[in-house]
Amino acid sequence: MTDTIPDLPVTRSCPFDPPDGAAEQRERGPVAQVRLPDDSTAWLVTGHAEARALLADPRVSSDRGRPGFPVPVAALARNRPTNMNATLIANDPPVHTRLRRMVIPSFTVRKIAALKPKIERIVTERLDAMIAAGPPADLLADFALPVPSTVICELLGVPYSDHEFFEEQSRRRLDADGDAILKLITYLHDLVAKKIENPGEGLLDDLIAEQLAEGRLDHDELATMGMVMLIAGHDTTANMISLGTMLLLSNPDQLAKVRADEAAVPAAVEELLRYLTIAGTLTRQATEDIELGDVTIKAGDGVLVASAIANREESDELDVEHPMRHHLAFGFGIHQCLGQNLARAELEIAFTQLFRRIPTLRLAVPVDEVPRRPMALLSGVTELPVTW
Repeated sequence: MTDTIPDLPVTRSCPFDPPDGAAEQRERGPVAQVRLPDDSTAWLVTGHAEARALLADPRVSSDRGRPGFPVPVAALARNRPTNMNATLIANDPPVHTRLRRMVIPSFTVRKIAALKPKIERIVTERLDAMIAAGPPADLLADFALPVPSTVICELLGVPYSDHEFFEEQSRRRLDADGDAILKLITYLHDLVAKKIENPGEGLLDDLIAEQLAEGRLDHDELATMGMVMLIAGHDTTANMISLGTMLLLSNPDQLAKVRADEAAVPAAVEELLRYLTIAGTLTRQATEDIELGDVTIKAGDGVLVASAIANREESDELDVEHPMRHHLAFGFGIHQCLGQNLARAELEIAFTQLFRRIPTLRLAVPVDEVPRRPMALLSGVTELPVTW
């Protein structure tokens, strides 16, 4: 009976924790049904092993255009984008495979290692400016947001002078503003057209020369891929820097371990990624019957992987010295985050410099007074008042 099926948990009372009701969902088992805002039902996967198994299963689809594909937020059901057919995240093989292969070389460990001096420079410049302006400061606006925005603009070849426009549209997208995606797509279409006429330096320029010109990629695909990389390249990392800083400042014993040994920062970053899991739910749809745990997911059923809950299966405690292996903060399987090496590099450099250069950094308001983003899709703050 559907009246015994609980609603999908989406509200985070605490920005550090999984959605409210996580404990109750765990008690129902690693795979259980939930009710979505449109009154349909879907399977919620909260077990870590089950989540990894499902995300690696070729019998699940990421195609948002499929009938019955689950929509976890009511506003998204009203403003479902219709132009996402060219994105990496909303496609299945072989299209997904073709698109991903074109950009993988730009995000390898070796490529990101070569990019680290540039990231170091950007972080240094942003901290110089924030320190020079003096306390108090908004760490989000002055540091956490401009660092990844500048990095992704330089990587893609997008003018940083346009950052206020695409940052605002990214925020509106998360508020389920149906026009935001269209505005971003239009912006990338225009930018690609300008680059065709006047080539520059960046990944978009490389794709134009190597893929678009040879007919392996069309204009729509390139514009939509650029939009996804631009959004993913700044928004989630900005939230991780701000929320990670906020979490460490709220846990002085853990922060002391990070400050005591900069070589421990990479492990701390992995633990922050696991503990926060700011993008907490991944959507899929079964294309065939799948036996998972002790349930049968039928072909056509919607599936929601609660990565924020699954990542806490091992522990609800923050421990920067013992990060969980194989966490799901970047997803898993063929859709695992393409930019994870870049995100790790930015987070490691940002936290290392931030806590080294401002050893007395502290929150300027109580943690429960920090303004938070209202949407359910991505945990974050709208500002982060700090002082030193």
